[in-house]
Amino acid sequence: MDLLFLVTVAIAFVLLCIFFYYVPFLLWISAKVSGVNISLIQLFLMRIRKVPPGVITRAMIEAHKAGLKTLTRDELEAHYLAGGHVERVVHALVSASKANIDLSFQMATAIDLAGRDVFLAVQMSVNPKVIDTPPVAAVAKDGIQLIAKARVTVRANIKQLVGGAGEETILARVGEGIVSSIGSSGSHKSVLENPDSISKLVLRKGLDAGTAFEILSIDIADIDIGKNIGAVLQMDQAQADKNIAQAKAEERRAMAVATEQEMKAKAQEARAKVIEAEAEIPKAMADAFRNGNLGIMDYYRMKNIEADTSMRDAISKPPAGNQNKPLNG
Repeated sequence: MDLLFLVTVAIAFVLLCIFFYYVPFLLWISAKVSGVNISLIQLFLMRIRKVPPGVITRAMIEAHKAGLKTLTRDELEAHYLAGGHVERVVHALVSASKANIDLSFQMATAIDLAGRDVFLAVQMSVNPKVIDTPPVAAVAKDGIQLIAKARVTVRANIKQLVGGAGEETILARVGEGIVSSIGSSGSHKSVLENPDSISKLVLRKGLDAGTAFEILSIDIADIDIGKNIGAVLQMDQAQADKNIAQAKAEERRAMAVATEQEMKAKAQEARAKVIEAEAEIPKAMADAFRNGNLGIMDYYRMKNIEADTSMRDAISKPPAGNQNKPLNG
């Protein structure tokens, strides 16, 4: 009997747990006490549809207490089944209602399903966010590089959250505006004297167009002086000109050496022809002797002329050891 009683109690307990799981009676009482009209059958059907009744009921209670009478159970269930965050959407709607921000349920669910935190967006609309840009380097017209850091104050643009660009686009556009502003300045000193001119010029560009944010202000937090880019470029240009001039000079030298080698080759060729011609002289003289065109006296006379020429050449040249000595010493 004791065993049968324990088994019966266990079965009854299990059946009771299953009943209260599928029929959340206590949750229904909580909804009724809060003034939310929802039936036990609907709570039971939520379990069948794989929708957590606690999430939907708590969201309806929060919306009812905040005065949002237009939210229905079907809309919340549909958003949950679509993969949305019901509690986050309801929190955002309540916060927007208290802050007098025009935010409909359709817009909130669209923002949530787009992957953005709609509750954080509403908070950012109330409390603007400050974004620090990374250091942005730009060069003024006088060639001096400036490195600027800016602080951008933005607030969420609810209507542009779906399809609007994010913080990265804001930072990129602000950096581009800073570079353009500094680059158009005639001197880096004018930028250092009036850093607010950068902010005014950047703000006039409408950088928040097509983004999920509205730019409230752009403040230049710091400006540092970088390199003298103009001087570096001039030095690089001078070095390049020097290298070009050296290359051209080397080309001219190579051409001169080639011309000299060509002239030497031609001179050697001419000397070879002279030697070859001189080698034919004895043959011609022998033929002249045989033919009777040259006599023995003519031959001796030519030899005397050659000897006299050699003697005159020897006299005209100074001795080898006295080439560097002065005339009177």
